[in-house]
Amino acid sequence: MADNITERANDILERAVFAAAEFQEFNQEQTNTVVEAVYRAALNARIKLAKMAVEETGIGIWEDKVWKNVIGTQLVYENIKDEKTVGIISRDAITGITEIAQPLGPIFAVTPVTNPTSTAIYKILICLKTRNPIIISSHRNAVRSTGEAARICYEAALAAGAPEDCIQMIPAGSRDFTQTVMAHPRVALILATGGTGLVKAAYSSGNPAIGVGPGNVPVFIDESADIPYAISSIIRSKTFDNGTVCASEQSVIVEEKIAENVRKEFERQHCHFLTPEETLKVEKIAVVKDSMSMSPFIVGQSVDTIAEKAGISVPKGTKILLAELSGVGKEHLLSVEILAPILAFYTAKDYHSAIKLCIDLNYLGGIGHSAGIYANNEQRVMEFSQLINAGRIVVNTPTSQGAVGGTYNMLPPSLTLGCGTGGKNITTENITVKHLINIQRVCNRKMNDRFFNVDKDKYLDENCDETDLRYEYHKNH
Repeated sequence: MADNITERANDILERAVFAAAEFQEFNQEQTNTVVEAVYRAALNARIKLAKMAVEETGIGIWEDKVWKNVIGTQLVYENIKDEKTVGIISRDAITGITEIAQPLGPIFAVTPVTNPTSTAIYKILICLKTRNPIIISSHRNAVRSTGEAARICYEAALAAGAPEDCIQMIPAGSRDFTQTVMAHPRVALILATGGTGLVKAAYSSGNPAIGVGPGNVPVFIDESADIPYAISSIIRSKTFDNGTVCASEQSVIVEEKIAENVRKEFERQHCHFLTPEETLKVEKIAVVKDSMSMSPFIVGQSVDTIAEKAGISVPKGTKILLAELSGVGKEHLLSVEILAPILAFYTAKDYHSAIKLCIDLNYLGGIGHSAGIYANNEQRVMEFSQLINAGRIVVNTPTSQGAVGGTYNMLPPSLTLGCGTGGKNITTENITVKHLINIQRVCNRKMNDRFFNVDKDKYLDENCDETDLRYEYHKNH
């Protein structure tokens, strides 16, 4: 069995390497032609793929998955189409440095069950734009929809002149096979979007990896905020695809002085605050207590489904369930990330206590990912931003759409969001084409006048200290 797995992995990577060699010969125009063809085909299939994803996974709302597919196709394409990713990408006459883009090689891309088709398309586009063959590993519960997205993209790429095997997909269901491919010496980079275990496996594979983990996103509503606007914005975000975006709000934190107004506004906008008894019932179905992780059976489900599973009654048309919590951690299970329309709600004594709560929630399971603040006080915004460990601080904006980028702000649209070293990632940026190229730097001879204007004999004189060895550039220019 082990030999069979190795042989199959070798075959996939051998074909990817041949594709990479052919891709290496493409110029920018040829590359752009392929990328445009794939984008058009994928965008035209946005509704079909969205419906397939919901039907197969039982997660989310198909209309919202259409918008995710739009983000993964049109918004990503518009952002990258004019990027230089082939040959000379910059030349600086002053420094004498010319930068040349080179592809990495075969990229192993893991896609999640929550955003199967949109993530696959997005990764295909940024890989093809950088002339890197892509090998996709889908979540076992999203094989059919992910495979269809890959097929549509592959056929469009081939029709536009792309190399054969520039897009491949490994069979799902075998963890051993996935790990064998992940650790294969011919894999240039792993692009992993998924749970903590998956990301850890990617970083442990021995190959370079960009992995992104959970986002237990706290949102602080400051006293200076427009409260009705803030609540409507949070609802728009947390109900989007039933809360399946990893950047969706997980908790709302307010000061005592505005707590009652915020609570009433949530209720006015058709959200339901759980009683203590209801909170316990929702905890049991939403969180796996031993691992302090969300239950997979609750991900992307509607409020009505959650209420039915928990055995509680909520008003018709309820948009979000809110649980009033007094702490963070094992004794307060709903303080963890839950990709569903459930929010934790915290009332803090004062501003500093509120910020401390945000930090505690951030450290519980979303370090480096994203955070949100609603405030019309620039000082508060900047204080919050400097204290919270998040790659994206989203201001007066729905965090789901805001962190992904391309709609409410000018962040690069991306379905893989870096979490920095706090989240054990290499970057805090939204992952895009610039992360998938090697850059060669051709350095022409340019004399460093400051260095050469120093009396070199002084370096050999034990009596000369730092003051004597300072560059004398200013004296000669």
